[in-house]
Amino acid sequence: MAGAHPEHRDVADRNRRALRTERHLRILEYVSEHGAADVAGLAAWLEVSDATVRRDLQYLHEQRLLQRTHGGAVAGDAGVELPLRRREERFHAEKRDIARAALDLVPESAVVGLTGGTTTTEIARLLARRGPVTIVTNAVNIAAEMVPHPQVGVVVTGGQARSSTWELVGPGAEKMLADYHTDITFLGVDGIGVERGCTTHDPLEAATDRAFLAGTSEAVVVADRSKIGRATFARICPVDSVRRLITDAAPDHEELVRLRDRGVLVTSTGTVRA
Repeated sequence: MAGAHPEHRDVADRNRRALRTERHLRILEYVSEHGAADVAGLAAWLEVSDATVRRDLQYLHEQRLLQRTHGGAVAGDAGVELPLRRREERFHAEKRDIARAALDLVPESAVVGLTGGTTTTEIARLLARRGPVTIVTNAVNIAAEMVPHPQVGVVVTGGQARSSTWELVGPGAEKMLADYHTDITFLGVDGIGVERGCTTHDPLEAATDRAFLAGTSEAVVVADRSKIGRATFARICPVDSVRRLITDAAPDHEELVRLRDRGVLVTSTGTVRA
């Protein structure tokens, strides 16, 4: 774009980066769902050249988000887990809607448990604006955002840090959570369905999530529509351990109907079948 106005070049560069990021997210979602993908198939699906897909796969391989193979890529044994900074870009408006619905369930001056995740982060931001509230969390990013708010009491667990989710997990986190009780806990998951219950990618994270559930009066799962009916590597709990689900999936989504039949109270902010 030689000779173009610098401002126009900046806009074009931002657009290209946005398109590339969207492609990367779609590739990761595809590999996560199917376990593997080939270059030709991805190129046809994304409507780009084989060379573009090869560059994308090489970049994602270097970022350790998938494993590059001859002619394509695979997810690996535990599947693909999107890093927090990339998950923040997905379904952002929908997650805000879920967070607003979640806020209605929180009593004044409550003690609120928040596991890590982009949707629970949105809930924390709304709680901080409303206040006063006490937040118990294992998410370092949530704690850092809450510290500047004087009307928010923040309790952060110990534990081993996970770089992909910014969560503290493991025996240290579980031991600390055993000493606390929360009025309500919002649980972020990577999958929820009748058959496998609530799941996540990491076994240590799953155990820490169970510690949150053991010490709360009410457990609420918050999950965007991409998580509904999905199962990932590590089981957190059966659906019978969860009282309520808040999601943007449409009310008539088949899996939501099945969850209601199992006694889960479902709040849907969506209007179109996912």
